[in-house]
Amino acid sequence: MFGLVHFLSLKFTSSCDEVANMDGSREASTNSLLNDECYADFLTEDFDVKTYTAQAIHHAVIAEQLAKLAQGISQLDKELHSQVVARHEELLAQATGIESLEGNTPLAHISLNLFVFSRRIRTKIVDPYNKIVARTAQLARLQVACDLLRRIIRILYLSKRLQGQLQGGSREITKAAQSLNELDYLSQGVDLSGIDVIENDLLLISRARLEVENQAKRLLEQGMEIQNPTQVGTALQVFHNLGSLRETISGVVEGYRTTIQDNVTTALDIKGLTQSADSRGAPGRAVMSTPGNTAAFRATLWTNLEKLMDQICAACGQVQHLQKVLTKKRDPVTHVCFINEIIKDGQPDILYTFWSDVTHTLSVEFQRATAASSFLKQALEGEYPKLLRLYNDLWRRLLQYSSSIQGVISSSAVLDNAMDLPTTETDNQDLFTHAKHDYNPEKALKDSLQPYEAAYLSKSLSRLFDPINLVFPMGGRNPPSHDELDSIIKTITSELNVASVDTSLTLAVVKNAAKTVQLFCVKSEQLLSTQGDASQVIGPLTEGQRRNIAVVNSLYRLYQAVAKVISGLGSCPLAAEHALTALMASAVQPLLLSVSDSIEAIIITMHQEYFSGSMSTPGKPDVPCSLYMRELQGFVGRVMADYFRHFQCVDFIYDNTESIAQRCITLFIRHASLLRPLGEGGKMRLAADFAQMELAVAPLCRRVSELGKPYRLLRSFRPLLFQNSELIASSPAVGDLIPYSTLLHFLFTRAPSELKSPHQVHTLYIQKYLDTPSNEWIRLFQGALEAYMQSVKARQGKEFAPVYPIMVQLLQRATSGAQDSRT
Repeated sequence: MFGLVHFLSLKFTSSCDEVANMDGSREASTNSLLNDECYADFLTEDFDVKTYTAQAIHHAVIAEQLAKLAQGISQLDKELHSQVVARHEELLAQATGIESLEGNTPLAHISLNLFVFSRRIRTKIVDPYNKIVARTAQLARLQVACDLLRRIIRILYLSKRLQGQLQGGSREITKAAQSLNELDYLSQGVDLSGIDVIENDLLLISRARLEVENQAKRLLEQGMEIQNPTQVGTALQVFHNLGSLRETISGVVEGYRTTIQDNVTTALDIKGLTQSADSRGAPGRAVMSTPGNTAAFRATLWTNLEKLMDQICAACGQVQHLQKVLTKKRDPVTHVCFINEIIKDGQPDILYTFWSDVTHTLSVEFQRATAASSFLKQALEGEYPKLLRLYNDLWRRLLQYSSSIQGVISSSAVLDNAMDLPTTETDNQDLFTHAKHDYNPEKALKDSLQPYEAAYLSKSLSRLFDPINLVFPMGGRNPPSHDELDSIIKTITSELNVASVDTSLTLAVVKNAAKTVQLFCVKSEQLLSTQGDASQVIGPLTEGQRRNIAVVNSLYRLYQAVAKVISGLGSCPLAAEHALTALMASAVQPLLLSVSDSIEAIIITMHQEYFSGSMSTPGKPDVPCSLYMRELQGFVGRVMADYFRHFQCVDFIYDNTESIAQRCITLFIRHASLLRPLGEGGKMRLAADFAQMELAVAPLCRRVSELGKPYRLLRSFRPLLFQNSELIASSPAVGDLIPYSTLLHFLFTRAPSELKSPHQVHTLYIQKYLDTPSNEWIRLFQGALEAYMQSVKARQGKEFAPVYPIMVQLLQRATSGAQDSRT
């Protein structure tokens, strides 16, 4: 019974699942089976075989119940068969799927085994793990507690030691700071609040730190104020022990910077300046609101600026003193230099930073103040040299302080012990350039003055131009008088004297003076006479020549005055000097050219005189010199007396007339070498002319002996007049001093008439022939000698003139010398 019921329940349940998916044609039979009360118990979720069997035995006849169950089974079999027939293909497909599931079943068993094994292992290690975690937490709490106890013990010990150090005053302040630093380290990372045993000690430590910091600040301020390196070094050691050295130094420097900014703002405050200027006026008198034009306003301004420079100098001195102590001081424990703690990580040193801030503040505040007040701007621009002098004084005082403070620090006992830096080469360097080698602190200071310097130089140039524009009116034809020229010179002198407070400013004003001189030259050039009467040398001075002489004299006086004023600078600016000398040369050049041309015209007339005569009779003396030479001497003397003596620039005139004298001698020798025929009497007269030539050119130069090569040529050529041709050719002066062309010309005078001179062969005038380039002379000489040789051959002569081979030899030497010079 039990087995049948169990079989029926399984089969009924399975059939019901299949029945739920039946088609509509089979719904009736299926519903009848499901609606039968005998089978209702098999559909419940909590169906139990044993319970159903016991109830069936107890309530019904077993045979009937079995028959009913058998009928249900039979009906289910039929239904299953019909379902199998109806869904044959689907069942085959499901059977195939079951085979694939059987292939995955081993993997599922393995996973299930692993899961069971892991649960067993976890069961074994969870308890030990929980115990380890608990013990670890207990150990950590014990360590924290031990560490806290050690800190408390150390805090109690240091607190007691700190009390004793505080009682020691300033002598124990560095040790107290070290104790406080260690106490701060002990308090880091832990919460010590609520611990009764150290509550009072923590309060004491807090008060002690505040007391030590205040005492160190007072010590630092006092030490910097009186420049005491011992006190400053002690205070710095305290802050280093407290771990706040960098912050303290930054705060101190920032305080000085703020003070300087306030001082600059106050010194340039236009309201304060105006009120101070008004308060200086007499009681009961009205004061006009024009502070830029009042002496009281400017006096107050310069007083404030002088006070400001003192304040900047004092602040810079204290910061510089602080940096030098930092550079010198080392920590006694770590032996680290304090300055390295400040400037590490590539940061600039404190003095460089402070000085950069000060110069930037000056630049910004000056620009702001002058932009807000035109009166202040006019005062600073008009009296810029005074402002520049204050800046220069400030810089000089800072440099003097920099050198003097080094000795004070080096001799300080607190900084010379073993814990400090020894004196090195860098200690003696100027600390303004310690951090930036390409940084110019003086230039950074004066950069704030650039706008005022430019304005002052512009006004200075205008003041220099004004007197020149006054003395050269539009359409004027006369050069400035002595008084007017003195006015120009006084203006230049005044501007240079005012600018003498600074070398760079002086050089800038000197450039303005050079521009003034150039303007004077431009104005004077317009007065020069360039007509024909400016170069005439026949009659007395013309009006144009007098005006040119006056212009040159005024230029020369200006040159002398300017050179004297700026003699301390070495020399007059090249541009101004060149402008003056060039214009002076341009003014006298027409007269010089006319004189030179007239002298050449006089010398050419020697060819019109008779030099072919023999020696004079004993009873008839010769004239001392030729007519042309007397005319030349008279002309030179008259020119110097009538024209050149009016020039005040004697040296300048001599520099120009000496070149005329040199050309005069050269022309004289070249023309004298062309004279032919030259008799013995002509040689004597020509020798006298050589001697008189020195007297003729003497008025044109300081000393005739200073004329150089032309004078030596004159002295060397005169003895050759009386020597034979062989001695002349072998003279050591030939080539170096006496040109080959000149000597060859002279030898032509000793040749027979058949041997014609080159200008005769080529039918050239003497003047045009002498203008022939030097490289053409050899060709002309060769042509003359070739013509003579052809003429001798034509007349079938048996020998040449004695002088001919000597001339050929000299020509060959001249040709080889010319080739050597070209190579």
